[in-house]
Amino acid sequence: MRWHRQYAGRGLLARRLVMVQRRLGEALDHQPPGPIRVLSLCSGDGRDLLGVLRCHPRAGDVQARLVDLSPTLVNRGRRRAQALGLHQVRFRRADAGSTTAADGAVPADIVLACGIFGNVSDADVRITVETLPSLCARHATVLWTRGRRAPDLTPTIRGWFRGAGFTEVAFDPIPGTSASVGTARLKRRPAAFRPGVRMFTFLPPDERPMGRRRTRKTVARSAR
Repeated sequence: MRWHRQYAGRGLLARRLVMVQRRLGEALDHQPPGPIRVLSLCSGDGRDLLGVLRCHPRAGDVQARLVDLSPTLVNRGRRRAQALGLHQVRFRRADAGSTTAADGAVPADIVLACGIFGNVSDADVRITVETLPSLCARHATVLWTRGRRAPDLTPTIRGWFRGAGFTEVAFDPIPGTSASVGTARLKRRPAAFRPGVRMFTFLPPDERPMGRRRTRKTVARSAR
């Protein structure tokens, strides 16, 4: 998991994480009294959610499912959650690209779709956005991330969220980086949940939007 080491220091992922945690904390503050359901897709080791819950006053109200395919990251997240006493935070090793992974954890009050949109096709981004209302409770908050490298898809993604019945709470470009964090709140009636819907599939590394610039640089260096 070499890419995951980029969360250390002051790199792009570390700075993006700070903003995701800020917006997540605000989303928790916004929730009415009672249980809060959180669903995190492609959660990694859950450091965004766990980093907020370890000191948030609503931590005891959160019932969370975090979904990731990596056994290493899932196990790491489980150990961290247990160490923090967050026994209601559950990790599941599964394919987050299928709605089946969310079965039993929806409708969710907060959905995290971070680290996804830069790794899948534009068509899959749109399908995911249009499927999110079926994972959401009434007035649910969705957090998402995407780089702004040319061609910048984020204006289009924001439009897809509006078309799917969300209103934008915030859109935060991360200073000094190409990263951005979007926060949207569902304003329409939630859609019916359907398991087995394919939202997205990760592209091969050299075809992912987040990796194209790096690949071009590598080729350019090799040609020198």
